[in-house]
Amino acid sequence: MIELVDFLVSQIIPKDSYEIVSFEDGNYCTIKIFGNKIDVAKIIGKFGRVIRSIRTIIRAASQHSEKRYEVVIEEK
Repeated sequence: MIELVDFLVSQIIPKDSYEIVSFEDGNYCTIKIFGNKIDVAKIIGKFGRVIRSIRTIIRAASQHSEKRYEVVIEEK
């Protein structure tokens, strides 16, 4: 799933301006995207539409998986 998030985010901002880290706890996985203020704003999008779309895609891709995924954005 982290590769999918990386692909989606790389379509919005340059690859060297963000970092993606994954934390697993049993069947629950948190994927954190770290970036500077401007890049975080681009990932969130107007009214949160872009991040909502990313989360929807991840949820749909992980339907047949045993793990639950959460995508979080944080500023560096």
